[in-house]
Amino acid sequence: MDTLLEMAIDLACQLQADPRCEAVAAAAKAADEDEALQNLISEFNLKRIAINTEESKDESERSPEKLRELNTELRSVYAAVMANEHMMAYEQAKGTLDALVNKMLLAINLAVQGQDPNQAALETSCSGDCGSCGGCH
Repeated sequence: MDTLLEMAIDLACQLQADPRCEAVAAAAKAADEDEALQNLISEFNLKRIAINTEESKDESERSPEKLRELNTELRSVYAAVMANEHMMAYEQAKGTLDALVNKMLLAINLAVQGQDPNQAALETSCSGDCGSCGGCH
C-alpha cells in the first residue's frame, strides 16, 4: 500500500478516537434517543412532504394560502427542532469537529498548491467575502 495512503488511514483512525469525534457520536446518540426530538423531526419531514405535494399540483389546483400555512408550520417545527437541547448539543459538537476537519483539509490543499500547510493551523476569522481568502474549500 502507498505510504501516504497508509498515513491518511492512520490519521483517520486517530480522528475517530479524538474527543471531538466522540462528542459528535455521543450527541448524535442522545438526539436519536430523544423521543420528543424524533417526533419533531418526523413532523418536520411530513410538513416538507405536504409542501412538496402542494407545490407539485397544477397552478389551478395549488392553494397559495395552504402553502403559506404549511411554510409557517414548517418554520415553527424547525425552530422547535433547533431549540431542542440534544439538537443544540449535536450542532455544537459537529461544528467543533467540522472546524478541525476543515483545517485538516486546508493543510492538504495548501500542500498540494505548493504553499505552507502550517498556515492551516493559524487562527483565522471568515469575513464571508471569499475574494480576499486563500481558501477554506
